[in-house]
Amino acid sequence: MPAPTTPVLLSSTPADLAPWRSTLDSFAAAAGDVPALLALSVEAGRTWPRPGEGRTAVLWELLASVAAADVAAARVLEPHLDAVAILTQARQAFPAVQPAPDGAADAAWGVFAAEAPHARLEAGSTAGGTTLSGTKPWCSLAGSLDAAVITAHTDDGGRAAFAVSLRHPGVACEEPAWIARGLREIPSGSVTFDQVPATPVGGTGWYHSRPGFAWGGIGVAACWLGGAVGVARDYRDGLLAAADNGREPDQLALAALGEADRTVAAALQYLARTAARIDDGTLGSDGNQSTWSEAQRVRGTVAAAVERVLCLVGSNRGPGPLAFDEPYAKRMADLALYVRQHHGARDDAQLGRLALKGDCPW
Repeated sequence: MPAPTTPVLLSSTPADLAPWRSTLDSFAAAAGDVPALLALSVEAGRTWPRPGEGRTAVLWELLASVAAADVAAARVLEPHLDAVAILTQARQAFPAVQPAPDGAADAAWGVFAAEAPHARLEAGSTAGGTTLSGTKPWCSLAGSLDAAVITAHTDDGGRAAFAVSLRHPGVACEEPAWIARGLREIPSGSVTFDQVPATPVGGTGWYHSRPGFAWGGIGVAACWLGGAVGVARDYRDGLLAAADNGREPDQLALAALGEADRTVAAALQYLARTAARIDDGTLGSDGNQSTWSEAQRVRGTVAAAVERVLCLVGSNRGPGPLAFDEPYAKRMADLALYVRQHHGARDDAQLGRLALKGDCPW
């Protein structure tokens, strides 16, 4: 049994997270066991806070805490919580519509919204309702999930989200050629749909235009940052272990730890401030600033912090731990792949276009 999980805090105290400590420990203990992680995720979806409902910082602290223990565990958890939040937001925005199939509360959910030139998923209308046909790329753990919120192209030329069962006979999950050394237990491949019944979630354009789209993107960044906290803790623990054996850290080793500390601390403070603004309704309330532009700033800032911590720790610890310390090597590989969900300069270019239009705080 791993040691008790040390929480990653934004604005809470350790006592504030006490109601979730046993669940955090359970996630750490289940690392590598995808069915167990999915079962824990379903339970978390029933009880954990949702973004924008007053405890956004707590949600991000919990996500970061799971990632600090095991990055891949957070990669299993985060999409399920995001799907639960999306369905809740749809019910609130469209109270006359039931946007989830029966048994949704007991299902393990994913969110599949990626696009690729070689794959296209179409939503069509029939006498019996909406069906999905085509191929969706980058569907992580599709073969292990029960259902998904998935985006598809609509007849009016837009895109919309739909809730769909992944157990329908018209769903075929490919066996992906997943050669990645990071996130090895979470393969991502394409899924084909053949006239699969689907329930609309919010209508054309709603999925990407709702504030929750930005909130969910920042939730992913909270997982990245939690992973970086885990890497920094590995480094600190390594220095302490070396000192216990008579090898005190030199100035370069201490400088790297100091830089990692301030890099992580600054990103944590940015997340805390953003969570508070989501909950008090001020994020995106300025007519010159959008919720999405702030999400891009947060994600870019966190991604840069993660990359810097990976570089600092990797270069200072050297090859030995990567070769012989399995938890550390796994964490480094998992995080390096996960943070690539940020598109680097391309996301900065999108933010630059927004800034050019005046969508900026300066």
